[in-house]
Amino acid sequence: MNKKDNPSMLRKHQIFIIITSLITLLPILIGILCWSRLPDTIATHFASDGTPNGFSSKTFTVFGIPAFMCAAHILCAFCTAIDPKHKNISQKMYRLVLLICPVLSIVCCAATYGYALELSMADWLNSTFFMNLLMGILFFLVGNYLPKCHQNYTVGIKLPWTLADENNWTLTHRFSGRLYTIVGILCIVNAFLRLEWVLPAVVIAIIFLPAIYSLSLYLKCKGKAE
Repeated sequence: MNKKDNPSMLRKHQIFIIITSLITLLPILIGILCWSRLPDTIATHFASDGTPNGFSSKTFTVFGIPAFMCAAHILCAFCTAIDPKHKNISQKMYRLVLLICPVLSIVCCAATYGYALELSMADWLNSTFFMNLLMGILFFLVGNYLPKCHQNYTVGIKLPWTLADENNWTLTHRFSGRLYTIVGILCIVNAFLRLEWVLPAVVIAIIFLPAIYSLSLYLKCKGKAE
């Protein structure tokens, strides 16, 4: 592969990367503007019922969390772009990857600052309703893109069997696409039902079911070969 091709994806999306990076760092500006009103210790982690169960200093909350999110964002952008099979990653999938950290940064900012400033929206942002709704939309979007994701080393269900066999990759991602879509709809519905066991069960399902399905394809193919 021509080394000159490696940074092409970065160059093609450099404006989008800059904009999303600035959005990721936006909570720093908001925190500076609200600095005098923010308490010295801020709740930065919340239980499923919205009760704070983790705290950080004002300095770390305002500067550290957004900086960490931005570093993760740039790392994702870079690692995805230099993937040896980056040409198999669609432009839409790459942009979806680039939107994850900015969205999380803004949501975390709204939740932490809102709670610290005792704004009425804080309870809603920290609620089980919002978490299920956000995860449901994310899973639904990923589910629609997974079947279109071609074999690569960065995005998708990266297992020894999917990376070794293109057919295994394709079938596993079709299965996973349907799974993520169903799971996304389930989470959105659960935003209204508010059953606490659904979200943990969903996370376990999307981790293990694609792996089990991919392994079964591999064993079936191996059995036929023998």
